Amino acid sequence: MNGRRQGFTLVELLVVIAIIGILVGLLLPAVQAAREAARRMSCSNNIRQLGLALHNYEGVHRKLPFGWNTHGTFWSAMILPFMEQTNLYNTLQFTEVGPGNWDSGSANTAACQTVISAFRCPSMGAPERINYNGIPNRVPVAYRANGGNEVSSDDSSTRQIPNSKSFEMTKLNGLFYGCSAVEFGQIYDGLSNTVMLGESQTDPEFSKDGQGMDFWAIGGPQVDPCDCNGGSGGSEFTEAAGSFLVRPNVRLRDPRTHGTVMEVAFGSWHPGGIIMFAFADNSVRSIADTIDIQTYQAFGSRNGKEVISSGSY
Repeated sequence: MNGRRQGFTLVELLVVIAIIGILVGLLLPAVQAAREAARRMSCSNNIRQLGLALHNYEGVHRKLPFGWNTHGTFWSAMILPFMEQTNLYNTLQFTEVGPGNWDSGSANTAACQTVISAFRCPSMGAPERINYNGIPNRVPVAYRANGGNEVSSDDSSTRQIPNSKSFEMTKLNGLFYGCSAVEFGQIYDGLSNTVMLGESQTDPEFSKDGQGMDFWAIGGPQVDPCDCNGGSGGSEFTEAAGSFLVRPNVRLRDPRTHGTVMEVAFGSWHPGGIIMFAFADNSVRSIADTIDIQTYQAFGSRNGKEVISSGSY
């Protein structure tokens, strides 16, 4: 009887390990791609849900909600009843003092601390909650409203692009700005050619030139002094809306860009430079950050009379 023990030699073991390593190396990118595809689908569903809520709001009120008002309430608070969040909406205090303040520790603060899955893209790496601007455990969000294609800053004192506007101004050419009340009939460029919402590269832990990439839902204490008459009251309107004046993903494409300009830009964390946008006809489209800048800017205005070719993006 042969007394030799059966087993792998060292060479055979090393070969098996090498084969396993090669297989893992081949499969891992495919797994990661599948996961990102699922995240992108979830992100698309989120933004479609928000777009539908805005459509339903417009159907009831015959106008879109304001981007923000003098109380610092955001458009996102106003659509809560249209996305199965009526109970949360009913807790809000629409007063200028005491419990109406967003950082007062009241129900308004609690609303800013509430995670609503539709506002968060799964590809966004920011913490689910973060202490920010006097609100503990504040919830960052991935989507902002279309404030037009004229804006390069929150207020006029920080503008970096000549002849541009700021979000403290009124009568902008987007769909959402201070105390706006845009009707679908006022979107002269067509619902299918005008964006309502878009992704943003939310990262409250990153700042540049004194500007944080912090974007939020429900309301904001720094916006609260807004007087909606073009004056200097309030700031940080970019918490609720972005601008199409600046190329998307500018933080990744051109890190030299001034932080004030970087803050207004739309963008995403999806690989390949893809950003999801909800248009006013409630379609959701993915747009590459290499899009022709004139076409991109045209998507931001409601009344620019631009002609957009379907093959230009």
